[in-house]
Amino acid sequence: MTQDFAARLVAWQKNHGRNNLPWQNTRDPYHVWLSEIMLQQTQVTTVLDYYARFLNRFASVADLAAAKPDDVLAMWSGLGYYSRARNLHRCAQDVVALHGGQFPASAELLQTLPGIGPSTAAAIASFCFAERVAILDGNVKRVLARVLAFSDDLALGKNEKQLWAIANRALPEKNLAQTMPRYTQAVMDLGATICTSRKPQCMICPVQDMCLAFAEGVPEKYPVKTKKLKRSVDRLSLLWAERSDGAVWLERRPESGIWGGLYCLPVFENEAALLAFLSACSRSSIQCLPAFKHVLTHKDMYLSPVLVGFSAHQKMPSTEGVVGSWFLPGQWPLLGLPAPIRKLLDTGPTVTA
Repeated sequence: MTQDFAARLVAWQKNHGRNNLPWQNTRDPYHVWLSEIMLQQTQVTTVLDYYARFLNRFASVADLAAAKPDDVLAMWSGLGYYSRARNLHRCAQDVVALHGGQFPASAELLQTLPGIGPSTAAAIASFCFAERVAILDGNVKRVLARVLAFSDDLALGKNEKQLWAIANRALPEKNLAQTMPRYTQAVMDLGATICTSRKPQCMICPVQDMCLAFAEGVPEKYPVKTKKLKRSVDRLSLLWAERSDGAVWLERRPESGIWGGLYCLPVFENEAALLAFLSACSRSSIQCLPAFKHVLTHKDMYLSPVLVGFSAHQKMPSTEGVVGSWFLPGQWPLLGLPAPIRKLLDTGPTVTA
C-alpha cells in the first residue's frame, strides 16, 4: 500500500468522517481509553449515554481508581461484557499506583495494563500521543482486506499478524502529530459508515479506485474468516424472592462466568433445583412467571422467573461462598445488575405476603 492511501483517508476524514462524537477532538488518554473500552462489541449509539454518565460520576482516572467495585459495576450495568468494567477499574488503579496517574505514552507500555490489548493500545497511543502504530479492529480488518483483496483466512493468527504488518506499513509518515490521529479515526470511520460488512457504499468510497475487491466486483467476499462461534442455548430458572416490605434478595455472581461480579436474582439450572432450594424456606406464596429470552452475542438465554413471597423478617438459607442480602426498593437500583434482571425488577409485579 502506498502513502496515497493514508493521504486520501486523512483528507476524507476531515470533511466526511465522524468528527462530533464526545470522545473525539481530545488527546486526553482517560477519555480516549474509556471510549475505546466501551466501544468494544458495542454500538456507538448505545455507548453515548453510558460514556457521559460514567465521566460525570468518575471525572478522572484517579476518581475511577478510588471508586468501589460495586459503584463501577453499577455505572456499567446494561453495557454487557462485564469483565470490561472489572478490568477498567483495575487498569485505573494501576495507572495511579504504577504510573503516577498518567497513562503510558506508548502502545507497548499501554499493553501492560489490565484490559488493554494491542489494538486498544494502538488507538490510545495514536490518538493521544501520535505514535505511528496501527489499530486492527473489525472495521479496519474489513477495509484493508477489501482494498488488498486479502484472501487469507483471518481466523488463523499468522494471517492476522500478516495483515497487521501491512496495516503498519500503510500508516502516514509525515506530520504525525496531525496525521496519525486523523488517519486512525479515518480508517475506523470508513469501515463503520461506508465499507460496511453488508451492502458497502463503494460509489462514495475515497479509495474505490485502489480497492481490489471492488475491482473484482465482490467486496462482500472479504475479509475471509472461516471460524465462527456456534450459538449456544441456556435455560435457567431465577428465584425472585421478595419480602412483604418490598425487599428483594440478590446475590453477587462469581467473578468468572456470565454477569461476573454483578448482583443478581439467584440462578438455578432448572425449576426442580429451585424448588428443592425453597423446600428449606418458609414462604407465603409462589408463582411461576412467563419465561423470557435474553440474547447475548453467542448465546440465547431463556430465563424462567419464580416469584416467591416471604415475610418481612425472613432469612434466606446460607450457601457456602455465596454473598447475598435483602435490598429495599430504594437500594437495589443503585447496584450493578444484569440488564435483564434490572428490567424484570423494574417492570414486574409486587408480592404482598
